[in-house]
Amino acid sequence: MEGYDTLLLLNAVSVKEPSLLRQLRGKFQKDLSSLSPREILRVLEKKGKIDRKSWREYFDLEKEKKALEKEKIRVIPFHSEEFPALLKEISSPPVLLYVKGEFPPHPWKSIAIVGARNPSPYGRFTAERLSRDLSSRGITIVSGMARGIDTHAHRSALKAGGKTIAVLGSGLLHPYPVENKPLMDEISASGAAVSEYPLFTPPWRYNFPRRNRIISGLSAGVVVVEARRRSGALITAALSLEQGREIFAVPGKIDSPLSEGTNQLIQEGAKLVRNWEDVWSEFTHVWGSGKGKNQVDANPVVKLSPEAGKILQLMSDTPLHLDEISRLAEISSHRIYTYIMELAFKEKIKELPGKKFYLKI
Repeated sequence: MEGYDTLLLLNAVSVKEPSLLRQLRGKFQKDLSSLSPREILRVLEKKGKIDRKSWREYFDLEKEKKALEKEKIRVIPFHSEEFPALLKEISSPPVLLYVKGEFPPHPWKSIAIVGARNPSPYGRFTAERLSRDLSSRGITIVSGMARGIDTHAHRSALKAGGKTIAVLGSGLLHPYPVENKPLMDEISASGAAVSEYPLFTPPWRYNFPRRNRIISGLSAGVVVVEARRRSGALITAALSLEQGREIFAVPGKIDSPLSEGTNQLIQEGAKLVRNWEDVWSEFTHVWGSGKGKNQVDANPVVKLSPEAGKILQLMSDTPLHLDEISRLAEISSHRIYTYIMELAFKEKIKELPGKKFYLKI
């Protein structure tokens, strides 16, 4: 257990101050896991990097070990055969991962879906549709469990009966956002919630850019669905490029701030994504044709919200303006577009220029 204790401490050191791990390696010129926690703490104290009291406020080894056992959370070190093979390939893999749940098999069959925390209805439905269609075909959906696109991607994968991995920017016993704690439990029941951060680590702002390298590192490619010009999703895309992963982006309106980042990615060479096939086609050499037993039924029973169903009954092959649909359906103008997008993404209606829509036959 001494080596195990040392790894937990080394990981806590590396995520608190990454440079300390390099200094320790330079100091001892050997496998650090062979050192005792006492030796490591002694070196850090001599360097003036920590005092034992302040360090305990951040990381308490005994408390950590008790919580791991109580919460049935596993620790998978980098040298373990269980450590994800894709993640081992990146330039700065974590010392270890805290894992609640199980990694799905076939690590190459995974795609990250990330994007805006406050998406438009268009962004939300696109993320849900892509996640549903890919996960229904056996692809694991990886995301960061943040509000917005991440949450919609996770939920849609679960709803489709697929696998999903949530990578947290905090400790597994300090999930963020708090309201997604039930979602994390759902994810870990059929997939995995993972973090490199000690169990009780708060969601400090600087955790998230570092977390993003794990999202892309666990994935064969990254799909960005709505992102502002400066956003965490674009950081993930940049990291995926460094890691040799495929980058995909969903196009958006040219005058929408939420589309600035994705449209820029496409301009710079990311593959434009309209549907699951645009993603799949880049991996047919690994994933096959997409026509296997996990394929979505060609004529699925489409469930609509009551509001969307009401609108659908009003539609015909004669185009109607959005305002007219709103009036006839007695749904307010600020809510009508949500249900119009639902019908469009479920291929029930089609759009014409000038905000006009007609029934797709």
